[in-house]
Amino acid sequence: MAWYDEAVFYHIYPLGMTGAPKQNSYSLDEHRLQTLVPWISHLKKIGVNAIYIGPLFESVGHGYETTDYKKLDSRLGDNQDLKEFVAKCHKEGIRVIFDGVFNHTGRDFFAFKDLQKNREQSHYKDWYCNVNFGGNNEYNDGFSYENWGGYNLLVKLNQRNPEVKDYIADVIRFWVDEFDVDGIRLDAADVLDFDFMKSLRHVANTVKPDFWLMGEVIHGDYNRWVNEGTLHSVTNYQLHKALYSGNNDHNFFEIAHTVKRLYEMGGNRPDGLKLYNFVDNHDVERIYTKLNNKAHYNPVHVLLYTLPGVPSIYYGSEFGIEGKKEKQSDDSLRPALQYADYENAVEENPCTRLIAALGKARNQIKALSYGDYLELQLQNRYYAYSRNWDGHCAVITVNNDDNGTSMNLPVDVEGTYIGVLSGTQVQSNNHRIAVEVSGNSGEIWVPIGDFDSNMQCEQRKIAIENTNQATKETSNQTEVQSEEKNKIEEPVSNVESKQETDVKKPEIKPETSTQKPNPVPAAKEEVGSQAEKDAFERGKIAGLQEAIIAIMEKNGPVTEQMRKDVTDNVYYDSLINWVKSFR
Repeated sequence: MAWYDEAVFYHIYPLGMTGAPKQNSYSLDEHRLQTLVPWISHLKKIGVNAIYIGPLFESVGHGYETTDYKKLDSRLGDNQDLKEFVAKCHKEGIRVIFDGVFNHTGRDFFAFKDLQKNREQSHYKDWYCNVNFGGNNEYNDGFSYENWGGYNLLVKLNQRNPEVKDYIADVIRFWVDEFDVDGIRLDAADVLDFDFMKSLRHVANTVKPDFWLMGEVIHGDYNRWVNEGTLHSVTNYQLHKALYSGNNDHNFFEIAHTVKRLYEMGGNRPDGLKLYNFVDNHDVERIYTKLNNKAHYNPVHVLLYTLPGVPSIYYGSEFGIEGKKEKQSDDSLRPALQYADYENAVEENPCTRLIAALGKARNQIKALSYGDYLELQLQNRYYAYSRNWDGHCAVITVNNDDNGTSMNLPVDVEGTYIGVLSGTQVQSNNHRIAVEVSGNSGEIWVPIGDFDSNMQCEQRKIAIENTNQATKETSNQTEVQSEEKNKIEEPVSNVESKQETDVKKPEIKPETSTQKPNPVPAAKEEVGSQAEKDAFERGKIAGLQEAIIAIMEKNGPVTEQMRKDVTDNVYYDSLINWVKSFR
């Protein structure tokens, strides 16, 4: 058992959270990282025991165009600030992992500056991929090169170059020695060279016990990345998409199918794939914005904290703030937050109280970290499953309907069960429990002897009731339209990448948000029949699917599962990014 097996993560985008300028002037260090120190006590309150923070190191703008891997970004402070921040987290029992942007560098990185100056004579000309001195680019460098995502601002490193491998290994050792970091999230891991990742795993195994490598992977067979030779975990974009769309569409079958497939991918073992689960992050819209019915905030997060994998909350989403992805800008996803505005959120904000209750439940109920997964009951709007480990049992029930429902569920352990969020108690009978699940809610049922009553069940019950009350108006508004919308609505956008654009939905202001709600957009005029538009969309999707399969066939054998992965993906944005991912 490693620390990350029981982790509850908090994801911080520091340049945004601290309100740093969008562009780096490389002037005097501004000690904004110090403003994050008071948040550590908040994280303790909500049951967080690990932080993923980044990007952190000197860069030009958004942080992913690194110019110096060994210096904290000037807009955040100096290395001493980062060293002290990590030390204070460790003192409170909170692990810290950094963003490792090793696929590409910025144009101000020393190796690229040398390439610009010395061209063919540069010692670093082989540090980058496909440098062509007969080409040019928009910067008029007089040469061209491979980049990430079509952006020449992000120059792709040649990860097969032994010097590059050694340099990045030295960076990791420096981060451990200087800052005592506990792991790394590898940016753009889905386009990293696999031998390069194996070399990073070798370094990880030597620098520190239980040093964790987690990779950003959008789609594909996660086993390719998560195994003994490469990474410990990857971002679970498949579950991310299922969690919000499965609730928006009242389709728990989508969520259950995704969980089953991922569990099978890990060999039907709780220790098979420990994926990094999330409902939003710095690249995708806030979960509160994504949800058509804001009352679904409750069941979505119960699922996040209780399904197999490692749960993560993106900073601010525990308050129910909104964030919509705008064209050519992620600013609304990465807002500045002042600690003073949220200091009492656990007591005053029902969303925060729910997250705190789930965090503490996750910390205490080990079956949620180590238990197997067994589906118990499944309908469009109701879903139940169990997590069992070492004689301990947890049964999870979720309901995304406005009305309550009854469930009669099998349990391994006889006795009295308690709902850890509500405090409700039920007695098992012949290894079954009969429970009531309120509308738009979720619950975790455990034998009463496995539960610390000091967790203040009644407060949790009040939190859930307040959450539902706060979202009642939204629920009524959206549910009246739901039946008609389900007949004609296009599928919700699939897994978002860094270029994601979502279908625009009305935004409703949560209780604690400082952002003003956008008005409900007027209905667009109809152009052509619905059947014609549907046929056109299907044609676009089919064409992209055929193109992807054709490229796969050129690259090597295509298995039936690979072909099915493509044909099952009917989301335009995801398919476009899939095409772009081929090299």
